Amino acid sequence: MARQVAGGGRAVEVPPERLDGWFARFAERNDGAATTVLAATEVRVSAGNGTTATATVQFGPLAERGEYPGLAVEPLIRHVRTPRLIALLLVRKGAHSLGLAYDGRVVLSRTDRHHVQGRTAAGGWSQQRFARRREGQTRAALHSAARDAYEVLLPRMSEVDAVVLGGDRRALDELRADRRLAPVFDRVEPCVLEIPGPRREVLAEAALRARAAELVVREPTAGPE
Repeated sequence: MARQVAGGGRAVEVPPERLDGWFARFAERNDGAATTVLAATEVRVSAGNGTTATATVQFGPLAERGEYPGLAVEPLIRHVRTPRLIALLLVRKGAHSLGLAYDGRVVLSRTDRHHVQGRTAAGGWSQQRFARRREGQTRAALHSAARDAYEVLLPRMSEVDAVVLGGDRRALDELRADRRLAPVFDRVEPCVLEIPGPRREVLAEAALRARAAELVVREPTAGPE
């Protein structure tokens, strides 16, 4: 599914196996491919009608760089199709799922859920007690996520190619503050996956999405008449 991005344009996630076909169709729809720019962290294809498609290079940097006429995305395709062992850490309020995935398939995982009460409209002392209880439940859930990350992911950091995060950024920042997990967060990719509540099946989907290339398509802006 496409989503709108800041600054205009739409972003799509494309699996490695479909990337060459996606670029071919992009060129066909937009008067051909004029140029391809290969950089360390992104690949940009400019079409004949001015539309651009920019791919963020996950697990970079990209080895081959330069500017080429036409469609020249083979180095990117080879890069994204390279099998990798990825550590996944997905966290949202009251739940987490984490593990290792090789070439899009989960090979090790741990998932847990904790009850965290929702918000209340009540006031006074009752609301204060509720807030303290909710804060304690949230803290316990994050402590469990940190413990599992420490036990499952940390011992394998020397084996993995990168770490991919997903879920609530505030919860992830809380875990980032745990010094024990510094070796995990030192390896994270910039993109944070948007996910529903972490479950084992959500982890399996995240393992596939971690391999995908994110592309931002932008139409040419109309100049003054």
